[in-house]
Amino acid sequence: MTATTDGAGTPGADPADTAPAPGPPALRGAREAAARATRYLLARQDAAGWWKGDLETNVTMDAEDLLLRQFLGIRDEATTQAAALFIRGEQGTDGTWATFHGGPPELSATIEAYVALRLAGDEPDAPHMARASAWIRAHGGIAAARVFTRIWLALFGWWSWDHLPELPPELVFLPPWVPLNIYDFGCWARQTIVPLTVVSAKRPVRPAPFALDELHTDARRPYPAANRPAPLVSWEGAFQRMDKVLHAYRRFAPRRLRKAAMDTAARWIIERQENDGCWGGIQPPAVYSVIALHLLGYDLGHPVMRAGLESLDRFAVWREDGARMIEACQSPVWDTCLAAIALADAGLAPDHPALVKAADWMLGEEIVRTGDWAVRRPGLAPGGWAFEFHNDTYPDIDDTAEVVLALRRIKHPEPARVEAAIARGVSWNLGMQSKNGAWGAFDADNTSPFPNRLPFCDFGEVIDPPSADVTAHVVEMLAVEGKAADPRTRRGIAWLLAEQEPTGAWFGRWGTNYVYGTGSVVPALTAAGLAPAHPAIRRAVRWLESVQNEDGGWGEDQRSYKDPEWAGKGASTPSQTAWALMALLSAGERDGKAVERGIAHLVETQRGDGSWDEPYFTGTGFPWDFSINYHLYRQVFPLTALGRYLYGEPFAPGEA
Repeated sequence: MTATTDGAGTPGADPADTAPAPGPPALRGAREAAARATRYLLARQDAAGWWKGDLETNVTMDAEDLLLRQFLGIRDEATTQAAALFIRGEQGTDGTWATFHGGPPELSATIEAYVALRLAGDEPDAPHMARASAWIRAHGGIAAARVFTRIWLALFGWWSWDHLPELPPELVFLPPWVPLNIYDFGCWARQTIVPLTVVSAKRPVRPAPFALDELHTDARRPYPAANRPAPLVSWEGAFQRMDKVLHAYRRFAPRRLRKAAMDTAARWIIERQENDGCWGGIQPPAVYSVIALHLLGYDLGHPVMRAGLESLDRFAVWREDGARMIEACQSPVWDTCLAAIALADAGLAPDHPALVKAADWMLGEEIVRTGDWAVRRPGLAPGGWAFEFHNDTYPDIDDTAEVVLALRRIKHPEPARVEAAIARGVSWNLGMQSKNGAWGAFDADNTSPFPNRLPFCDFGEVIDPPSADVTAHVVEMLAVEGKAADPRTRRGIAWLLAEQEPTGAWFGRWGTNYVYGTGSVVPALTAAGLAPAHPAIRRAVRWLESVQNEDGGWGEDQRSYKDPEWAGKGASTPSQTAWALMALLSAGERDGKAVERGIAHLVETQRGDGSWDEPYFTGTGFPWDFSINYHLYRQVFPLTALGRYLYGEPFAPGEA
């Protein structure tokens, strides 16, 4: 770490315990803000060593949790009313629900939220319900909802299975080299689709507790006349006709083959259940896996089912007002490595007990067995980290890179143990490089063009192609590990340079959006030896300066995924301001006006307790389709940016 010499403070000292050093007002303000943020973050570390902020998504998680409980016959009044309290609190004044803060109304989310409130006893003629149903009808009704929403409604007879895309369980028999085999799908989609093939084959219908006629544009004709199929020579037309063939196949599917397929799907599901009872550490696959196994005869008292239901309860966040919010996922590994990086970069001593405890916990979370990634990389030795508490089947490349970067900042009493874990993680990440030289999140070369074209797949991204942000984090990690000149690193750098947008920005796959992509790529390129004067770096700097807000911060709305006019535009947020600053600082702009204004914005918007407020969603699950508000982002990234402003970049540039 390169120390400043102008009164910023002393690297290695505990900034939370050191009195503000003299110096220019901007530096004093930054140092005081960093000290407050450090105290705030340290106070929120779990005794076991980890950090975890709430992971907020949208009300479909809460609605589907209630529908699952209704389907299984285990819905209770206390849980229902707590969920309804949260759902009502998220409703807009027009009666609708959005999928991110400040976003436009979304039809499927509004339908699912409405049905959940009906389960909670809200009457259709109540003003808030009448506004919702009127908006739903005006926007096409149930027939215009996404497939997943209509599947949930089909479980209770509110929609016909005949009017849903067919998803045959025989899909599990396709070998990995055949198009549309389950490993052509991203891991999150794969874990969801396999149990849904069972649900699709069984077509269950539970008694509906009420009718939903008010959600159809015409209740007498709930199923609109089919549109003329797309031309046969188009992909859309081909897959439409394939779906008709599959519907016909359903009537003649050999019983033994179908039973064997469902039995194979059940084994596949059970083999991937984690130690905590969940599947992949995320809520949607757990929900559908529980339903599928129940349909195959597993009663609720079976150990697999009992563990699965208990795991779902752990996704619930109970708020002080009694509302119950369901997390789609939990992010302790990600939050912990980012918190450790933030604290270290803000001057916390590398052997500080909090950092050592965090390293101990991260080392204990290392995954040393093979998972689904081995289908594409069968000879690769395991090593790496997942995102969640329990997810040994799906470690991810992004977490692995960031954990290595965090461990490198910590002075651990067992250095040999740390070195061994880092070596395994680096080796695994290198082995997961895709053919084009870049990295995806969970799999190598998960780039088939076919899954996204299926009529069934209208719920968001279902493949896992390489992305600039993940590739950047891997390149940065490799540079820190002294591998900047490695041919594999150079291929990653070349890919990143080729992916730069004409504007100078990079697309952000797992964070919103161009600010995140650019904030990830520029520090990686400079760490790997690109000079701040490199044309790509200068273009990025100019773009960031051009989209800085009047208040000195940066922000970007989720709508940038749909409309290029939104690129780099949105209300200023702490996390996005920090990403822009991290890029500018790595590009040598510490003394520039943009950095000065950005740091001032972070200092001015910090709360008295050392935290920041961030209602906006700056995380991404599926671009546009599934947005995330990571509640710890508002804390770790501003602290990282402040620390790098005060103390410089944490590592010297790698070999060019």
